[in-house]
Amino acid sequence: MAIVGHVKSLRREYSGESLDESTVEHDPFLQFSKWFREVVEVGISDPNAMVLATASREGKPSARVVLLRGLDRNGLVFYTNYDSRKAKDILRVPKVAVVFFWSELSRQVRVEGTVKKVSAKESDEYFRSRPEGSQLATWASNQTEVISGREELDRLFDQFKAKFTGRPVPRPKHWGGFRIFPSAFEFWQGRPNRLHDRILYHRDETGRWVIERLAP
Repeated sequence: MAIVGHVKSLRREYSGESLDESTVEHDPFLQFSKWFREVVEVGISDPNAMVLATASREGKPSARVVLLRGLDRNGLVFYTNYDSRKAKDILRVPKVAVVFFWSELSRQVRVEGTVKKVSAKESDEYFRSRPEGSQLATWASNQTEVISGREELDRLFDQFKAKFTGRPVPRPKHWGGFRIFPSAFEFWQGRPNRLHDRILYHRDETGRWVIERLAP
């Protein structure tokens, strides 16, 4: 089935506001927070969705969408099953890249950095904030493992629901958070004629953030 013609016909002109290295925040965390607030205010669906890229020890890449669940001066936090493919990649090669894309504002943010597990206390606190159904799902799903069908998943969910009826659902030890410690941020703003603004923050040898403009 040929779809090349359809792909070629998908054209878009970008008309976002300018992004200038002389006026952006001096700290990439502040710039990200500013953009994220604006994205939320606009009402974009799933503004915290980010594409997470990992690589195996052999260098085989993989990517998937996860949700940003925490942001502070220490980094970006997301949660997952520690037995999943992404977690196994991270535990073997603790370097990742993530991408946020907010089409409605013609904006993209790329982040690169190293990764570590968050503390058990932090994972426990976030787990307790989740809806009960999501808590039970962490027990029912052996993420990435092959299963016989949907019926098996539903059966396991009902089994754990009965097991924990009348008491708080505990966090399974195989589920928790990771924190990304950024070494670079790139802010991309779509502009007319494909002359996009790209502002890169990276750390120098002293750990100070350096701001540079990249060609689109």
